[in-house]
Order: sequence, then C-alpha cells, then structure tokens
Amino acid sequence: MQKLHSSITINAPREKVWHTMLDAETYKEWTTSFSPGSTFIGTWEEGSEIKFTDAEGKSGIFSKIKENRKPEFISIEHLGILVDGEVDTTSDEVKKWAPAFENYTFTEVDGGTQVDVDMDVNEEYKAQFEDMWPKALVKLKEIAEMQG
Repeated sequence: MQKLHSSITINAPREKVWHTMLDAETYKEWTTSFSPGSTFIGTWEEGSEIKFTDAEGKSGIFSKIKENRKPEFISIEHLGILVDGEVDTTSDEVKKWAPAFENYTFTEVDGGTQVDVDMDVNEEYKAQFEDMWPKALVKLKEIAEMQG
C-alpha cells in the first residue's frame, strides 16, 4: 500500500471549507474529478457506515467514519466495494487493499484553510489518484471561495 498526499490552501474559514467538502450538494460538485455524479449515502458521524457511490449508486466504496473532529480532521476507513449496489468486503480483490484510510485535515492559515488529504492507495491506482486529487482540490477551492 502506498501513501498519497495532496494539499491546497483555500481563502475561506475552516468551518466553511469543512462544510463545502462534506455537505451533500457541494460534495457532488468537487468530486466530479473522480466520477461525475458521485455522491455518498450515510453520514459523516464517527462510527457510522458510509457508501461513496457513482451516480447510479451501483458501484463505489463501502467505508466507516473512523474519526470525526469537526472542523479539524476526519478519517475514513475504506472496508470494501459496491458491486451492483451490494457491499463486498471479502473478495480477493478487496483483500488486496482493505482496510485503507483516507484522512482530511483542515488547518487555519493566514485567514484561510489548508486542506491536507492523506490516503492509502494501491500501486495500480496511485497515478490515477495523483492526477485526480489536485483537480478535485482546485474545484473544492473554487466552490468554497465562490460561495462568499
């Protein structure tokens, strides 16, 4: 498992950036770099299950919120995949990488917010995520700064 790090500074208060990143409507906007129409089903509450899905809700990732320290840090533990809307946590494909963590850290800096994303990623997907995360974070920045 490889570690991937992405970061961006957003000219908006930390609470606003937190909500822009995690609220359902704006989540759909900034995550288009990963999959147009992607969304989540569930909540960001610590200990809760959450599914990150494509527009149809058929494929995606099954996870739990490992830690939530609003508005500073959230840790997502990826445990499986969705196949035709059903959770798979036991296939050989899943066992290659699960569990994997995706962590977001929100730090106040000079009147704005630095967002750091740290993610466990399989070697085969590393280049793909290295390309997608910067684009997604730029979109997050645009949305958070635009909403004034």
